[in-house]
Formats: sequence, C-alpha cells, structure tokens
Amino acid sequence: MGLLMSGINEVIATTAFNAAPIGIHYREKKYRAYLFLGSHTAQNIARDGWVVANFIHDPLVYVKTAFTDLPKDQFIEEPVDNKTMHRLAGADGWAAFSATVEHRTAETMTVFLDLEKELIEQVAIYPVNRGFNSIIEATVHATRYKVTRDPDLKKHIEYHAGIVRKCGGKKELEALEMLNGYIG
Repeated sequence: MGLLMSGINEVIATTAFNAAPIGIHYREKKYRAYLFLGSHTAQNIARDGWVVANFIHDPLVYVKTAFTDLPKDQFIEEPVDNKTMHRLAGADGWAAFSATVEHRTAETMTVFLDLEKELIEQVAIYPVNRGFNSIIEATVHATRYKVTRDPDLKKHIEYHAGIVRKCGGKKELEALEMLNGYIG
C-alpha cells in the first residue's frame, strides 16, 4: 500500500519551484490529476513531465499555496529517476510522479501520473479535525470564487468558515483569516 488512498487525495503539488494544492485521484490502481490550464502547476507539468505530491498537515500552507508563491528556500531538490524534482521542506511524506498529459479541453487538462518514488519523512498521527477539513473545502471554493465571484461559492465558503470557527484550532482559525484576506 502506498501513501495515497483510493479516492481524491488533497496534497500540495510541487513542480519547478512552484507549489499548489491539488487533488490526486487514485482509482482502480491509477493516478490522475485534473488541472486548470493557465496555472503554473499545469504549465510546469506539461513542460517538465513530473509532479511531487507533498503530504503536509498545515492549513496555512494549503491556503498560502492556493493564492501565492512560496520562496525558493521552501523547496528541496530531490533526484528521482535521473530527474531533479522539487518537494516541500517540512512535508511529512511525498510521492514523486512522472506525468503525461492525456487530454485537454479549452479550460482543463487531464494528467496520467506514474509513481516513481515515495518516502515518509516523519511519522505523525493527525486525528480527524473538521476544522482542518473545512479549511481545505473553503480553499477549493475560494480559488474558484476569486475568479468568478459566484455568490453560491461564497455561500459554500461561509458554510465551511462556520465549521472552522466551531471545530478548528489556532492554525485553522489563522488559515481562515488568511483565506478571507485573499478573497477580499
């Protein structure tokens, strides 16, 4: 059994000095990612043919990487199958993939991922925290809301913000404040 579970795994994807939250789909022993064209992540994967899934349990990193770039000192160069990939410093674990674009539409691309290497850097137990889960959900909605200003997305963000305020800890509350700053 690898690090990714069946279903959609929310990770911080890293490419060439770029980090962003994405969902990696693992179904029927196949890995895929569905990316919006125009993002640095999509551009880098199409150009370089690799991506690293970083497992990190810091809600601030999810929010920050959804809206801004991290400094280069937050990345570690990792040699994988004669390629130099970048992973996040401080990740609990990571999985490196070669990536092949399978399909493109006007707005998205589907990427087939082939696992090259995975490593657990630190063993930690994280109990289920609805506040953490809701900050991830609010961040997903916020990335779309920032572009569309769709009032339904704003309602979803507010719903999850209520769960963060009720169930989250200090970091989740700080991440919510950061998220609200990004979406205005």
